[in-house]
Amino acid sequence: MMMRRDRLLLAVTLTAIFAADLYFVLVPKLRHRQPGPADGGCLCPSSRGTNFTLAGYSGLTTPWFSNTTSVDLQGKGVGATDDSTDWGSKLGRLFAHPLYNIQTPELGLEERLMQSEELMEYYRRKVSRWERHMKLYSKAAAALNVTMLEHQVTFDPEASWLKFHLGINRYALYARDNPAITRLLQDMQATTVISADYTQDEKALKGACDCTQVVKPSGHHLKLALKMQNFGKAMFKPMRQQRDQETPDDVFYFVDFQRHNAEIAAFHLDRILDFRRVPPVVGRLVNVTGEILLTTHNEDLRSVFFTSPANNTCFFAKCLYVCKTEYAVCGNPDLLEGSMSAYLPGLSIAPRISIPNPWIRSYTFTGREEWEVNPFYCDTIKQLYPYNSGNRLLNIIDMAIFDFLIGNMDRHHYEIFTKFGDEGFLLHFDNAKGFGKHSHDEMSILAPLSQCCIIKHSTLLRLQLLSQDHYRLSDVMRESLGGDALQPVLAEPHLQALDRRLHRVLKTVHRCFRRLGEAQVITTDFIDTSTMPESVKPVAMPNKER
Repeated sequence: MMMRRDRLLLAVTLTAIFAADLYFVLVPKLRHRQPGPADGGCLCPSSRGTNFTLAGYSGLTTPWFSNTTSVDLQGKGVGATDDSTDWGSKLGRLFAHPLYNIQTPELGLEERLMQSEELMEYYRRKVSRWERHMKLYSKAAAALNVTMLEHQVTFDPEASWLKFHLGINRYALYARDNPAITRLLQDMQATTVISADYTQDEKALKGACDCTQVVKPSGHHLKLALKMQNFGKAMFKPMRQQRDQETPDDVFYFVDFQRHNAEIAAFHLDRILDFRRVPPVVGRLVNVTGEILLTTHNEDLRSVFFTSPANNTCFFAKCLYVCKTEYAVCGNPDLLEGSMSAYLPGLSIAPRISIPNPWIRSYTFTGREEWEVNPFYCDTIKQLYPYNSGNRLLNIIDMAIFDFLIGNMDRHHYEIFTKFGDEGFLLHFDNAKGFGKHSHDEMSILAPLSQCCIIKHSTLLRLQLLSQDHYRLSDVMRESLGGDALQPVLAEPHLQALDRRLHRVLKTVHRCFRRLGEAQVITTDFIDTSTMPESVKPVAMPNKER
């Protein structure tokens, strides 16, 4: 009888445990996997493919969205919300929104920057050249008794940086759902560095500058090209000032420091705006002795290393823009934080051209450009090639909005891939002078928008979406940046400034509406937003925002 009671008690206990497990674990999972209601209130994740998540990088989760899957837009207004698509994240809701699921045109061979066979052959030749170079350098270093680190290197045809290069197309640097971008960020954050060198533009400047003629001898152009163990390559910009530091009011934009955290934040913002024109960037702590000094084959770079009085390892640029140790960057004692930006394919295989920005600024203390004194400047620009047709002027305005949000006044040139011609997108390179002043909004950056009074329909819709509480720009940026190794990437006042500046952009657009009418201001781009239902058409702003 006692044995039966024990068995009965065990059975009851197991049944209770199973019931609790079913109620608290299995049922919620099944509910989460179920498709939404028939009225289109939920984008079912089970039908959207894989959720690519970077370990330790939760801010870059890419929730179920695709360039190649049609999305039912019915009933999904810009301000529409649905807690069933929350997935615990505002960023998740944003990327699950129909505006981030719009189809792009089918990509043919001419719409892709690189072909796989061409790219692989190019890099195999570079790897062979690297291996020959390393054998010669190892012999020379041994003869001269120079210490150098030797790493095992492997060329992987499936490497994330190669996948990134293959994914570049006429419309963006990467597709919304490209898992290689998540892996690339992870690789740049952790993969062993095997070589360090000056960047090509700094090499071109070497010996050509007279430091006595420089307005302010600063180290703002100190940057290095780092090669990874899998032959990937990234540009390292070291920390020049603390992440929570604000640029002093008396500093001119053209002599301002470059900020490594601005490069990181600009990549995240560009992705949130769905431009995808900034190469992937991630924060990293670099050992300046083990990963730069002992890996570089450049004797000029070796010669600028020294040990500070505090016993920290430091280095500086050698008469590029700065010639003195006072402007060096230092590890603590060896570790130095900075940004790692993925390199694009080489110019010999994927040529780019650099074009002066029509709204270029004067880089003197007293000069002023025509656009700064002529409110009708855009009327002239609209008559000039290549701004008199196509997307080029619209892309300039996209870039101006992006620069205004980050506070970047230093956009003197822009680059495009020559293969895509006039209709190619603009690369949003070199954003390190952004996020300098959170307390000031430089309205002159918006001159292309305020003077031309045109904007892409898709751009406007996303800006309006990000102004809604349910998708607030500062919140999704905070979440996106939350997975980076250098936390917090942006101080809270900079995040709040994003919301304020976004409303200023929308107020500028609505002033254009009142002056010219919506039909003259809103322009369709390659995404045919004119076929979208009324529920996702631009919404009127409240009177207080006009």
